[in-house]
Amino acid sequence: MYDEIPGIDPWIVEHEIKTYPDAIPTRQHLRAMNPCKELAIKENIKNMLKVDFIYLVPLNEWLSNPVSIDKKHGTILVCIDFRDLNKAYPKDKFPTPFTNHILDECAGSEVFSFMDGFLGYNQIHIKSENQHKMAFICPWGTFAYRKMPFVLKNAEVTFQQQMNFNFHDLK
Repeated sequence: MYDEIPGIDPWIVEHEIKTYPDAIPTRQHLRAMNPCKELAIKENIKNMLKVDFIYLVPLNEWLSNPVSIDKKHGTILVCIDFRDLNKAYPKDKFPTPFTNHILDECAGSEVFSFMDGFLGYNQIHIKSENQHKMAFICPWGTFAYRKMPFVLKNAEVTFQQQMNFNFHDLK
């Protein structure tokens, strides 16, 4: 699933998690996993480690659990339950443009993009001082994200800022 993706240069965009000053870190306890899905979760974690999306960390104050979701075509999607973290910081009110306007502006242009839209979120780095908040626990260790997963509250805003940078000269 994950290919070797170099990622977006952090000077262009980085995801930041600005928690409320009074936010209390939440440490979820390790939940039992469905034995039938455990192998898929372990494979997913191995793949993310291999391409450097996540890394092993010591136990810390912010901890979430992996969650497996059955997809239509029989595969399993692995997400992390960041609900507690998402409650600990405000929603960014960055405006998202209308898709049809963007497509109209791109019509007839030759565009080279260094970003794969399918795994676009996973190409954006998380600020190093925020990575500890992205920790999750599983039977094989405690890991934290280096790159942005799609389940974060403001991930779409950071992704849109990246897209604005990519296509800034079209306006």
